[in-house]
This record gives sequence, C-alpha cells and structure tokens, in this order.
Amino acid sequence: MKKTILFDLDGTLIDSTPAILDGFNAAFRAHGKSTPNHETVKALVGHPLDVMFAGLGAPTQLVPDYIAAYKARYEQIFLEQTSLLEGAAGALALASEFADVGVVTTKTSKFSIILLEHLGVMGFIKTVIGRDDVVNPKPDPEPINTALDRLGKTSAQDKARAFMVGDTTMDLEAARRAGVVGVGLVCGYGKEASLREYSNLIFKNAFEAVKFIVASEHRGI
Repeated sequence: MKKTILFDLDGTLIDSTPAILDGFNAAFRAHGKSTPNHETVKALVGHPLDVMFAGLGAPTQLVPDYIAAYKARYEQIFLEQTSLLEGAAGALALASEFADVGVVTTKTSKFSIILLEHLGVMGFIKTVIGRDDVVNPKPDPEPINTALDRLGKTSAQDKARAFMVGDTTMDLEAARRAGVVGVGLVCGYGKEASLREYSNLIFKNAFEAVKFIVASEHRGI
C-alpha cells in the first residue's frame, strides 16, 4: 500500500514572497492606502486572502474589492516572481517514487496548477486542492480530507500512512484534525517553536522531510 504525502505550497515548495508582497501593495494602493508592513504580510501567509486583508486593516465591506485588486496584479506577475525552494523539486521527485503526492494550499487551484506546470513539477503531483475546492480552509481538516478523497485514500489504514508537510501551524493543526502525520518545515513562514507545539517532526526543507518519510518506510512507520 502506497503512502500519501501532501505538501503545502507557499513556504514549503515555493517562494512566492515577492509576488505576494507586490499583490498586496497593489491592492492597498488601488484603494488609496499606504502599502502594508511587509513583515506583517509575511506573518499572515498561509491564511486565506480574506483573513489576511482583514488582519491588515482593510474595511470588512471592501475586502472582496481588495482581493480582486490583489488577484488582478498577482495574475500579471506570479510566474516571473515565484521560484522553487531549495530541495523542492528533489522532494517531489523522490516522494512520487513511493507515494501518492498531492498539494493542499490556500491559493486557488487554478493559479497553483499553472504555477506548478510552469515550474516543471506538476508531473509528480496527482491532485491539487486549493481554496476554491473547499468551504473551510486550513486549519480545518477539509482540504486534507478532500485530497485524500480524490486520491481514493480514505480508509483508516490510508490515513495512518498519510503525511501533511507544511511550514505553518495551520498545516500541522489541519493534519492533526484530519488524523494524518504532520511534518513541519523551517524554510518558510512559520516559527520553529510554534511548529513544535504540533509536531516533533521538524525539518530544514521538503527534501529532508521526504528523506525521513522514505526511511520511515523501512522502520514500519
């Protein structure tokens, strides 16, 4: 029985920080506001856009307009301003040799698939679950459960052999609530101390995490 490895996207497989910051700058400028503090934006990465804009002070009734302005700018620049993180391509290639691989992100699946194809790694991935595929985003377990359902991996045995790899506590909380193994990474936006509150499995990057999961196969994990 194959294992399942689900990866977060931002801060786990890709660095899209320049594109994200550019998009937020454009959205606030479009509404006559000063650009937000970049460290504050980065601390919110992983949350859905509506939560991020609310956290940055956008008026509640205007949040949909801010999101529209963000997406209009992001669509123009996200391919050129996004790159794979160190070890990400190797992680996906190795993972695909012994596991069913999926991506679970709060980006829309539309942008995510285009981006993964552009970066040359979509061939390793069997399913992509984005914000538009679920009602409740991470840390709710729905995105993970949706990915497992699409992969036909819904039994208790399947879940015991499923991993969620991500760089924020939202990834690890979603993993815990979905009943899969959470694996944290320190190459993204989360803080190691916070990640350790949810998992003892913390690694430098996605490749190191996948190497551990491969080794766990031989230990019966």
